Amino acid sequence: MAQKTTIYMIGDSTMANKKNPETNPEHGWGQVLPEYVMDNVEVDNRAVNGRSSRSFLTEGRWDSVLETLKKGDYVFIQFGHNDQKVKSPDRFTNPHTAYRNNLIQYIKETRGKGAVPILFSSIVRRHFNEEGSLVDTHGEYPVEARLVALEFEVPFIDLQYLTEKLEESYGVEGSKKLHLHFEPGEHPYYENGKHDDTHLSGLGAHKVAELAVEALKNNVPEIKKYFK
Repeated sequence: MAQKTTIYMIGDSTMANKKNPETNPEHGWGQVLPEYVMDNVEVDNRAVNGRSSRSFLTEGRWDSVLETLKKGDYVFIQFGHNDQKVKSPDRFTNPHTAYRNNLIQYIKETRGKGAVPILFSSIVRRHFNEEGSLVDTHGEYPVEARLVALEFEVPFIDLQYLTEKLEESYGVEGSKKLHLHFEPGEHPYYENGKHDDTHLSGLGAHKVAELAVEALKNNVPEIKKYFK
């Protein structure tokens, strides 16, 4: 039997698998992606909460991917949320230097294994101002990811833009359903309540995964055969 093609996912909490999936309302979009793939492909989600392009490397997590990465596989790369953490030197990266060069390393080493890198911009945070405009929180990181993708001719999926449209379509109040908004006593997993505009609910994760799949089909034609 030939080995299945594998889609590796490297990134942060917005992509990662969550513990206690039966009871935990938080989901990463990579966690639900297996629901959208065909039987001829496997999703290996290595994304981890709190990781940046720097810490994913320094903790040896990328090395563990390279150990099994093979020709014909794909690597979905999405960092930025935690690269912004200026008070966390283990994670922070300058978008135009360290962040850029970390992305380039992922790309080159993926290609060195005969696999295909795909860059994703970070999903937006639900950050509306008093007038109801959705305000960017990612600064130069998505710009740099786009520039690296152009320079190295890597497929680029602009989830920042796609999720911006998603949040706006749900509106200021409705978009809370895409994230984790619970009053005390409303959900047993968050007895004291939860108001989180970064991480995704089950609905949010599925909506983002659907956007990602559609964009992949449109921008990476050879990957269509792996998705329903």
